[in-house]
Amino acid sequence: MAGQAAELERLRLQARVWEPAGEQLLVRLGDGSGLSVLDVGCGSFGWLPILSRWVGESGLVKGTDIDNRLLVAARDLGLGNVEVVNDDLFDSALPEAAFDLLHARFELAPIGRYNEQLRAHKRLLKPGGWLVLEEPDTGSWHFNPHAPASEQLVELVRKAFLAGGGNLDAGRELPSLLRYLGIEPEIEARLVALPSAHPYSRNHIAFSNSLEQRLVQMLPLDELRALRAEAEREVADPQRWSTPFTLVQAWGRIP
Repeated sequence: MAGQAAELERLRLQARVWEPAGEQLLVRLGDGSGLSVLDVGCGSFGWLPILSRWVGESGLVKGTDIDNRLLVAARDLGLGNVEVVNDDLFDSALPEAAFDLLHARFELAPIGRYNEQLRAHKRLLKPGGWLVLEEPDTGSWHFNPHAPASEQLVELVRKAFLAGGGNLDAGRELPSLLRYLGIEPEIEARLVALPSAHPYSRNHIAFSNSLEQRLVQMLPLDELRALRAEAEREVADPQRWSTPFTLVQAWGRIP
């Protein structure tokens, strides 16, 4: 999905929509001044700005991704206490037990490989460090009034994630995954209401563009394009508002 101009913009918009939820969670964790923290799969934005503010001038934020084009955009944020590097979580060159907090958002949903990701997170965290995971739950993804094309497109996107080994409902599994690491999790579910024509109400359309090669295995290209065009008309309706997927946050300290 990464490496496309449209996907870069979708990621930045997504980060802005969910930024308040991240800030509220960090407030619950307390003062982060001077800590060393890691944002895995930060892409072009991620949690980098809010982590930068949380750790302050005496702290250090490291962001990682495997797509250099996204990392260039992340460097353009110009955050003085943030370093971004190309790093593969499954073959990481980062030092063991180096971070006080590790954050990963929407990494389980597209990639899967849950146990491998969790073991990699645990290796990078100091004993007693915070692990913070954020993943989606599509149960709340609705359009009001009913939008048949958009709802069909959401279902196709959900199936495309499954076909790739991921799960767009990974948020439902976070508590049990943290318990796998010996963490008794805290959990929060965040939902936003999107007014008509809000750019994030097009998220399913942006997904369908990024995942087009996978979707055409389920639907002929001309039908997919027609469905996408109808979904565009639906979300442009000034009378229609929507709720996207729920952001599920789960966190706790590594034993």
